[in-house]
Amino acid sequence: MYEAMKKLLLFSLLLSYLPSFGQSVSGNIEKAFRSFENDSQLRHAIASLYVIEEKTGKIVFEKNAGIGLAPASTQKIITGAACYELLGSDFRFNTIVTTNGKFEGNVLKGDLFIKGSGDPTFGSWRYQDTKREAILNTIVSKLRSLNIKQVQGTIYLDESSFSFQPTPGGWIWDDIGNYYGAGSRAINWNENQYDLVLKPGNKPGDTTRIITKGNGTSSFQLHNGIKTGKKGSGDNGYIYLAPYSQFGFTTGTIPQQDKNFTISGSLPYPALSFAEEIESTLRKANISIKGGTKLYNGSEDYSLKDVSAEHELLTFRSPSLDSIIYWFFKKSINLYGEALIETLALKKEGFGDTEIGVDILRNFWKEKGIEITELNIVDGSGLSPLNRVTTHAQVTVLQYAKKQNWFSGFYDALPEYNKMKMKSGTINAVKGFCGYQHSADGKDYIFSFLVNNYNGSASAIVQKMYKVLDELK
Repeated sequence: MYEAMKKLLLFSLLLSYLPSFGQSVSGNIEKAFRSFENDSQLRHAIASLYVIEEKTGKIVFEKNAGIGLAPASTQKIITGAACYELLGSDFRFNTIVTTNGKFEGNVLKGDLFIKGSGDPTFGSWRYQDTKREAILNTIVSKLRSLNIKQVQGTIYLDESSFSFQPTPGGWIWDDIGNYYGAGSRAINWNENQYDLVLKPGNKPGDTTRIITKGNGTSSFQLHNGIKTGKKGSGDNGYIYLAPYSQFGFTTGTIPQQDKNFTISGSLPYPALSFAEEIESTLRKANISIKGGTKLYNGSEDYSLKDVSAEHELLTFRSPSLDSIIYWFFKKSINLYGEALIETLALKKEGFGDTEIGVDILRNFWKEKGIEITELNIVDGSGLSPLNRVTTHAQVTVLQYAKKQNWFSGFYDALPEYNKMKMKSGTINAVKGFCGYQHSADGKDYIFSFLVNNYNGSASAIVQKMYKVLDELK
């Protein structure tokens, strides 16, 4: 009798210490978040966290979920999901090569036209068929197959389908000259970036020397102000070069080391660099272009309607959208987001414009139940510090994506941090994560976690955010 009562008492005590897992998760997150908010790194900051159960939509935890915060690159999930729906997972960009000329012997009597539609992968090294060498060699091979040794006219690079303004409003001067601040055009080339190779000095404080700017970059010059830093100090060099500019400068430091050091910048006029490489490649192939190359964006004093093309020679097709979204999320390529936003406008209104594309994006999500004021955004990538997004909106986007037939590609594209599938975001004093987590008890959670205006190191705040998110594991 005594032993039976003892076992019953022990069992009752055990049950009292085993509340439901869902309640435990909510309570544990609340406790972890409260501790996080009280951390000295958040003394003058604001943090927002929103977590729901994927299956039921039940709110697990919410704090400041309706307050718009700068999302940084976590905003990419908003653009990516909408583009899957509005463009389709099989969507591809086309860059078309045409001519208005006639073939007589080994001479093309007329012009060549290369019309861009905003392909951000054109000339990119990330895909076998889009590499610079592959594009250039394909053009040469096509002309050779037609036995062409001379083009009597001009090669026109037509960028008129996109706005002349390559960078969205709010992008800052410190960003736009560097590779991650490359804007979007109708003709993008090599992801609109180049490598600046520098020779460090012998000791900290010494000047550095520019070894090369890479192919297609003779159209601009840089005044080099980068100094040599301490060994292991990392890349602290910055390039300042405005779109379409011929002159720029560099500042900051690179580490002292025996080898050359490379930083990457954004091309001020990608189509001009493309033109330079086309002319060089054709010259090496003994194919002459009598009229050279000209750029056309619709604002020139001549019209391509007067020399309209009649014969298509080539069409370069980009990888499919799901492949583009893969790199858009994995490597957080801002150019891809801006090209996609302008493409939404091009498809609906016939002209690629960031503001029009953003309106299309916001209205799409309004139809899915997200208030317009929850997506106060100005670009497609999240680079602008003007963007404001709620964690509620981001979770709603992720919840919507989970139910779509393209979700597997969307999910696979999300990076993995802290053993969790989530998109990260980082700009000055801003850090964010949003994504999905499968817990130990089999439940699936969707979350968004944004912090604005923290102080101290980014790496320290990240570890503290991970500690909160660990409660979902």
